[in-house]
This record gives sequence, C-alpha cells and structure tokens, in this order.
Amino acid sequence: MNNLKVTLIQHDIAWENTDTNLLKLDKLFNEVEKDVDLVVLPEMFHSGFTMHPETVAEEMDGAVLKWMKAKAQEKQICLVGSVVFCEESKYYNRLFIYYPDGNYLYYDKRHLFSMGGEGQHYQQGNKRLIFEYKGWKICPLVCYDLRFPVWSSNQNEYDLLIYVANWPTPRRKVWQILLQARAIENQSYVIGVNRIGKDISAYYSGDSVVLDAKGNTLVECAPEVEDIKTIVINKDDLEVFRKKFPVLNDRDDFILQH
Repeated sequence: MNNLKVTLIQHDIAWENTDTNLLKLDKLFNEVEKDVDLVVLPEMFHSGFTMHPETVAEEMDGAVLKWMKAKAQEKQICLVGSVVFCEESKYYNRLFIYYPDGNYLYYDKRHLFSMGGEGQHYQQGNKRLIFEYKGWKICPLVCYDLRFPVWSSNQNEYDLLIYVANWPTPRRKVWQILLQARAIENQSYVIGVNRIGKDISAYYSGDSVVLDAKGNTLVECAPEVEDIKTIVINKDDLEVFRKKFPVLNDRDDFILQH
C-alpha cells in the first residue's frame, strides 16, 4: 500500500492521572476519522513527563496497555504512544506500537533528559526499532532523541520517522527546526506529536506536525489547543523525490556503538 492515513492527537495531559487521561482520550477518539491506518499520541500520554514513575508505572496487565490494545483492535489502527513502564523493578520511558491484531512492539527511549533528571529514574534504551506496517517502514523515537541526529540516521531503512514528545514551549522553535532537519537529512516523512497544557514545571504549546522529505509542512495542529489532524501521505511521492535527488546514496557508513 502506497498511501498511509495518519492521525495526530495533540492533547492536554492531566498530571499523573491515568484514569482521567484515558477517559479524555476515549472522547477524542470519537473524533478520529474512519479508515485511519496510524494514530500517534504524545510522550507519556497517560501521566505527563513525570519523575515519579512509581506512582503511575504500568505493567503488561495494566490499564494503559489494555486500553491501547483494545483501541487498536476497535479502530483497526496501528497505535503509537509512550508509557511509563515497569519491568523487573526498573522503570522505562517505553514507546509501544499496538497493531490491530493485538500484537505489539516497543522502543525504550535512548536519550534521557539529564537536565530534568530523567536518567535518575528511568533506564536508558540501547536499541533502535524500525517496524513495518502496510508496506511502510517506520522508525519511532521519543522527545529528547530529536536532538541527536546520529540516532535517527537513515541508512535507507525507513520511510517515516515519528517523534512523540513533551517538548516545552520555551524551546518550541528548536522543536520545529529539528523536525525539519530530521526530515531533510533523512529524506523521510516526519511526524512530531507534542502535548499542550502545563504540568508542575513547564508549559507546552503542541506544534504537532507532519512534514514531507523536503521539510515542508503537510499538516499541523493549532498551537496551545487540543487538536486532531488527519492526512494521507504517499510513498510513491517519497520514492520519486529520492530517485530525483538521491542524497542517501552519498551518506556516511558507520556502526553505532551502544
């Protein structure tokens, strides 16, 4: 399939309140168009960017992952979002991908936000994930990963790069510029989904967006309001551009040392 219909859900997140956030998302999902393929939620969509993982952490039999699985099956979508997760008494900022058939994959955030103390509470991921869905190869990353281009370097491995985030308003210009840079340098579609509202220490403007491989904005959410945007992206358009301007053929070859 060359078309992929994607939906961004940009929402406010009630601080460390899973029940409230899932109820809100249930209502927001009622506004999602039919026949969507992929839905993307922000980072830690059920809790906010908390440094108290013990208060909200999920396990595989917890409410959040049951909700993600059920929603993916109900809507027949691929659902993406990051969750505060506990495994063997350790905490992770773990991005889950749920398929319509109930299967799932996950990626643990590689770059932990040291200025916010994230590395003191969460375990660092050490493996990038590229998954396939409806003929598309997709690389999902989390927030602070955006600042580190080596980690997202496209060795002709993916067509779509996704960032889920809690990216504060004072650095919104950085968010916008780096998303464009990642799209251009990797000749890839890019989706960035950020939250709005405020938590105990920061404000968030959203600025969720879909970009093409030239860094052009295809669709964007209104800043500072809850918003849902849907767009169809086309892989043929991407492949035509890559053949016309084959930047990736001149990329540097390297091996990441974890």
